[in-house]
Amino acid sequence: MLDRTRVSSRGYACGVVMQLVPWYIGTMKEITRVQTGVRLETRLLKVMKALAAELDLSLGDLMEGIVLHAFEGKTPFSAATLKKIKALRAVYGLDLTAEDSHQLREGNGDA
Repeated sequence: MLDRTRVSSRGYACGVVMQLVPWYIGTMKEITRVQTGVRLETRLLKVMKALAAELDLSLGDLMEGIVLHAFEGKTPFSAATLKKIKALRAVYGLDLTAEDSHQLREGNGDA
């Protein structure tokens, strides 16, 4: 097994030693990722970034998980995670719901 000191997404060591398990590594699928310029509603992005940080995921990993679950008609979040999302929505004032999707228009950007 390979021992590796874990480094946080902020670039500093967490002091946790991880052991990579060979059978787990062998089950991971190799993919290719591309950089994209997706535009999202500001508060929605803030909630997603905060949730990704809370779950120790990159924003891209969070979005991939949400989409892959949605494509299979599965819920991507546990009850505990939904509770965190509810709190983050309140913090960032996100009042949009699924009912609002496909009915949004951009303002002129003046705050």
